[in-house]
Amino acid sequence: MLRSSQNLPDHLAAVRARIAAAASSAGRSADSVTLLAVSKGQPAELIRAAAALGVTDIGESYLAEALEKMDALGDLRLTWHFIGRLQANKTRHIAERFAWVHGLDRLKIAERLAAQRPFHAPALNVCIQVNLAGEESKGGVPAPQVPDLAAAVAALPRLALRGLMCIPPEETDPRRQREWFARLTALRDCLNAGGLSLDTLSMGMSGDFEAAIQEGATLVRVGTAIFGPRAV
Repeated sequence: MLRSSQNLPDHLAAVRARIAAAASSAGRSADSVTLLAVSKGQPAELIRAAAALGVTDIGESYLAEALEKMDALGDLRLTWHFIGRLQANKTRHIAERFAWVHGLDRLKIAERLAAQRPFHAPALNVCIQVNLAGEESKGGVPAPQVPDLAAAVAALPRLALRGLMCIPPEETDPRRQREWFARLTALRDCLNAGGLSLDTLSMGMSGDFEAAIQEGATLVRVGTAIFGPRAV
């Protein structure tokens, strides 16, 4: 378990090397993939150490924990992403404090975020979460419902609909991993052909981000491979 910054440089270097290799294999630049360091359950000091190593994008799933870390790390230039389940009673803080939201799956939540986003702030970047396999244990919109939701979200003020996000079924076979990610890429392409301009595919985590990059991921959400297991 990595609970200090001692091994962080090696872990981070290994993740960056994996990203670069996967991107090269796909004929892409490593710069086309944003590394989102998922720090839920990790102490603020470890995030600070990662920032010193060049990490700029931080992902959190639990609002109260995230707000504490934001306050503790307010002197750093970090981009904060909310990647957890969105609850209506917590949208105000998310709209006010985060730059990105990845798990949007209801128009009601999008409307609250738009209404609560401060007028002086830049538009809140949002990704619609797609439930590719219809898993009841996961959030997200079934793929057939995405076009209507995307059109409605794109029309809201103070939100910038940037793309799609998924958490596909856990697979160990890279071929099967790629099949799931290819579905999200195809859906993004279909939406863009219909008039949208989505530029973000938030897909891939510690165990499958190489497959995601092969299928076009522009942002990978990596926690354990960087920080080690979360604290219990």
